[in-house]
Amino acid sequence: MTKDAVKIGDREIGPGRPPYVVAEMSGNHNGDIGRAIALIDAAKASGADAVKLQTYTADTITLDVDGPGFRVEGGLWDGRRLYDLYVEAHTPWAWHEALFRHARDIGIQIFSSPFDFTAVDLLESLDAPAYKIASFELVDIPLIRRCAATGKPLVMSTGLATEEEIGDAVAAAKDAGASGLILLHCTSAYPAPMSSMNLVTLPHLAAKFDVLAGLSDHTMGTAASVAAVALGACFIEKHFCLSRAEGGVDSAFSLEPDELARLVADCRAAAEALGEIRYGPTPAEISSRDHRRSLYIAEDLAAGEVLTAQNVRSVRPGFGMAPKHLDAVLGKRASRAAPKETPLAWDLIAD
Repeated sequence: MTKDAVKIGDREIGPGRPPYVVAEMSGNHNGDIGRAIALIDAAKASGADAVKLQTYTADTITLDVDGPGFRVEGGLWDGRRLYDLYVEAHTPWAWHEALFRHARDIGIQIFSSPFDFTAVDLLESLDAPAYKIASFELVDIPLIRRCAATGKPLVMSTGLATEEEIGDAVAAAKDAGASGLILLHCTSAYPAPMSSMNLVTLPHLAAKFDVLAGLSDHTMGTAASVAAVALGACFIEKHFCLSRAEGGVDSAFSLEPDELARLVADCRAAAEALGEIRYGPTPAEISSRDHRRSLYIAEDLAAGEVLTAQNVRSVRPGFGMAPKHLDAVLGKRASRAAPKETPLAWDLIAD
C-alpha cells in the first residue's frame, strides 16, 4: 500500500491529481427509487467523480427499542427514535443493484458505506470498487477488518475520534489488506459550524498516519471544502439533495445540484492554483513585465546635462534601467541628448 496514490475504479487519487469529489446521497432519496436515480444523474451532471450510498437497515444498525440512548437528544433530529430515523433514511437493499447499474451506465463511480458484515456481502456481490467507514463506525474494528479483507481501497472518516482510535483503525485496515487508505478529517455535527472545522489538522493527519487525507464536509456551503483542498485534501465528500425545500433526512446540510457543481469546479480550481514552489515570472506573467517601473528621462536632456531627480524618474513602463540604480545615476552627466520619454540605459550616462 502506498500513500502516494489510491485508485478507485480507473481514477487515481492523490497529490498532483484533481481532488476526488464524492456526492453523498444518504437518505435524501426520501424513500423513492426514482429520486435516487435522479440524484445519481445530478451527481454526474455536476462533475462529481462518484456518488455514495449508505448500506444498512434499521435492524442492522440499531435495536427496535425506546430505552435510554435510543432516542436522539438535541440537534437536527431531536426527539426521533433511532430505529424510526433509520427506517426513514435507509436505502433499501433491493434498490442497490439497479442503482449500481444506473451509475455505471451513465459513467459515474458508485460505492457505499456498509454498516455490518451482511452489507459488505451485498456490496461485494455488486463489485463495489471501494468501501467507506463512517465516523461513528471508526471504532468498529471488526467491520474495518472485514472491509479491508476484500482488498479494496478503504476511506475512513475520523469525526469524534481520538488519535489513539484513529491509529487503531489504521492499523486494522493495513493489517487486514486494504489496497489503499484515505482518512477524512470530519466534524460530526449536522450542520457543522465553521469554527469547529480545524482544517489545519489535515496535513497533520496525513503525516502522522502516513496516508492520504481528505475532508468529509458537513458545513453549509462550499468554503470549507475549497480551503481543505488548499491544505492538501485529495478527497472531498459532501452530502447533496435535489432540493432542500423538498426536505429529506439530511437535506438541511446538503448541497443542491448547482451548488455541488460549483463545489466541484472550485475544488478543482483550488487544486490547480496550488501549482509548485516557484519564483520569477510564470508564462502567464511574461507580458506584464513590460508594465513594471523603470527609470525614464522625464525632461528633454542636452548632452552633458547632469541627471537629477527632476529629469530622471521611476515610472511605468519597464523598458528602462531598474529603479534600484537611481541613486547611482543621479549626479552623472548625459552622454548625449535624449528627449523626454527615453528609457534610461547605461549608454546614456557619461563615464
